[in-house]
Amino acid sequence: MKRSLALIYIILVAGCSLLPKGTADETKGWSVSKLYSEAKSQLDSNNFDTAIKYFEILESRYPYGRYAQQSQLEVAYAYYKRGEPVSAIAACDRFIKLHPNHPAVDYAYYLKGLANFNDDLGLLRKFSGQDLTERDPKAAVEAFESFKELIRRYPNSKYAPDATARMNYLVNALASHEVYVARYYLKRGAYVAAINRAQYTLVNYPQAPANEEALLLMVKAYDALGMNDLRDDAERVLKKNFPDNKYLVGDAKKAKHWWRLWN
Repeated sequence: MKRSLALIYIILVAGCSLLPKGTADETKGWSVSKLYSEAKSQLDSNNFDTAIKYFEILESRYPYGRYAQQSQLEVAYAYYKRGEPVSAIAACDRFIKLHPNHPAVDYAYYLKGLANFNDDLGLLRKFSGQDLTERDPKAAVEAFESFKELIRRYPNSKYAPDATARMNYLVNALASHEVYVARYYLKRGAYVAAINRAQYTLVNYPQAPANEEALLLMVKAYDALGMNDLRDDAERVLKKNFPDNKYLVGDAKKAKHWWRLWN
């Protein structure tokens, strides 16, 4: 019996010696301030995996107080920098829910907007050959809403000016997306669908530069449907709001049906 126990002990000791290095918790015994300092240092060095690990250990080990609260924000930022917008947004939402009156909650709204903004920036900055009707600008819409909420709640926040600039960009980009889709429908003879998307652009993004083309699309679609009164109404709105439109000046203006020259 004793020999068996001794053999088991030897096997266990040998097994422990074969465990990969680094499996022990190197943070054991660290104070909350040291844990936060080390996590922040890892974050500043772009070691995002280790930073997230330390911040999450800190919150688990010391769940109350300013270090835990700050760690929740830092984790959101680390996920954002690591290119994980879904995790970053979830961390921001959690912070906002847990600490709605925290002095830095405006930053949580801003960071949430940034995560969504960068997640969809490739789609909205440059349209590719891909059929855009198959792509969903959901992240851009959610970015806009986050920035909008930041400005509504905290108009004097230091993040408000940048959020406003990004909102302006998003309005133009989202309007351009709708016009792109309307153009897609028009080229395929789906005239009612083209009109609906163009009208949506005019109603929801009234100041967007893309509205010029939206009105052009409506003129062409109504003309194709033989709805002359509505076509003429859209033309009047176009002339009033965009008198310098290239399709209203020069040789095209001399044509009775100038819109038929435009493709």
